[in-house]
Amino acid sequence: MIDSILSHIQEASKKGEKLLAILLDPDKTSLEEIPSISKKIETLKANFIFVGGSTVENGLTDTFVEILKKNTQIPVVLFPGDYSQVSNKADALLFLSLLSGRNPEYLIEQQIKAVPFLKNSTLEIIPTGYILIDGGTNSSVLKVSKTTPIPQNNINLAVTTAVAGMYKGKQLIYLEAGSGAKMVVNSNIISEVKKNISIPLIVGGGIRSKEQLTNAYENGADVVVIGTAFENNTFQNI
Repeated sequence: MIDSILSHIQEASKKGEKLLAILLDPDKTSLEEIPSISKKIETLKANFIFVGGSTVENGLTDTFVEILKKNTQIPVVLFPGDYSQVSNKADALLFLSLLSGRNPEYLIEQQIKAVPFLKNSTLEIIPTGYILIDGGTNSSVLKVSKTTPIPQNNINLAVTTAVAGMYKGKQLIYLEAGSGAKMVVNSNIISEVKKNISIPLIVGGGIRSKEQLTNAYENGADVVVIGTAFENNTFQNI
C-alpha cells in the first residue's frame, strides 16, 4: 500500500512515469457491480480509483467506498462534488477549488463546510486546483457549479489560472473537460500548462481511445483520468 498518494504522484512525475486513474460515480455504479468492476479496473493496472460525482445521494459515498475497499487494494481517492461526499474510508481526498469559475461556493464555501469532518479524519488531504475546460457539452460540473469553463482556444487563461493555483499552494492541477465531454482538453493547453507549473498535472474528461490517452501523456499529463469510457465498457480499447 502507498504511504502517501501525493508523494507517489510527485515521484512518478519526476521520473516521467505516467499514472492512470479510473473515475467511478456512485450515482452511476450500483453497489452490486463493485466486485466485478474492481476486477476490471485491476486488469487495466490502474494506479488509483477516483470516487465522486457532481451529484451523489447523501451517505452513498461512504457505503460505496467501504465496499470498494473490500474488493481491491488499489488506492481510493475521493473526487467530491460537494462536502457531503467525504468518506473516512477512502485513502485520500482531492481538496478541490474550482479555479476556473468565480462562484465562491466552489472556491471556498464547500471547503469550509468540509472542515469539521476533515479535522477528525485520517484522510490524506491534497490541495488541488480544479480547472474546467470547455468540453463541448453542458456537463454536470457546469450545471452544478453555475460557472463558465475556459474556452479551448484561450490557452493563456488556462495557463495563468493554473499558475495562480500553484502560487496559492495547490499541490496538483486538474484540467477537466467534464463528464462525457465531446472534446478532450486541447493538447496545446496541456503542454503549455505543464511547461509553466512545477507541480504534477492531472487531465480528464472525454478520453475514450488509446490515441487520446497517449496524446495527453505525451503533452505532459502525469495522471490521466478515465470515467465515461469505463462506465460505457469501451475501456478495452484503452
